[in-house]
Amino acid sequence: MKKLFLIFIVTLIAMTVIVPAKDWTVIRFGVDPSYAPFESKARNGDLVGFDIDLGNAICAKVNAKCVWVENDFDGMIPALKARKIDAVLSSLAVTEKRQQQIDFTDKVFFTPTRMVAKTGSNLLPTAESLKGKSIGVEQGTVQETYAKTYFEPSGTTVVSYQNQDQVYADLKSGRLDASLQDAVQATLGFLKTPNGQGFELMGPELKDAKILGAVAAIGLRKGDTDLKNALNKGLAEILKDGTYQTISKKYFDFDIYGATPGN
Repeated sequence: MKKLFLIFIVTLIAMTVIVPAKDWTVIRFGVDPSYAPFESKARNGDLVGFDIDLGNAICAKVNAKCVWVENDFDGMIPALKARKIDAVLSSLAVTEKRQQQIDFTDKVFFTPTRMVAKTGSNLLPTAESLKGKSIGVEQGTVQETYAKTYFEPSGTTVVSYQNQDQVYADLKSGRLDASLQDAVQATLGFLKTPNGQGFELMGPELKDAKILGAVAAIGLRKGDTDLKNALNKGLAEILKDGTYQTISKKYFDFDIYGATPGN
């Protein structure tokens, strides 16, 4: 009987498949290059921006090669789940809704949501002020969800665009009364450029932890624990050795990790 039991145990061990940890030598990051200064295209076609530099620094720490895959923002999570990319590093806010579908790394940075409109318009990011007005948002963003939740039911026309550049183009042309987006992106990627002349941030930053989230992080597939651990390790190392701060100072004159800029 003992012999049969021993044979059973040996057989069971032999049948057990031990799945080794994946060696992430290449990490494919999904990115939407219409969101300067976080990610955009230089004149020569190269991808540039804070997220790009940050991802490359993290990859260097974990001895991996970054491959950047351009994608419209609203297609990021579907592409991730379909394994067309390994992670999303594209100003992705951590929200309850997204956490039902994917996993996230530790915090990468924090930026608030604010509205942009013409200087002197006196518009505010409230349902009452925007009644009968049109506001532009990028498809798939938390700002789109916020506008459709709080503004649209009261008579605001919420217009969704494939990318942020299209939002600003219609805002500048007068087809939109306002736009809703990341405050840092709006300030540095639009208001402080020639295209943003005559526009400004209107009203206070919007706060709604459930819809807008509280931090941005790298999005991952549920179950890719090895990749999550590797990215968290690389992120912790660049925060500790000052690499993160050096990259941040290249783009921002404030603490992008935890603070918010002024108007």
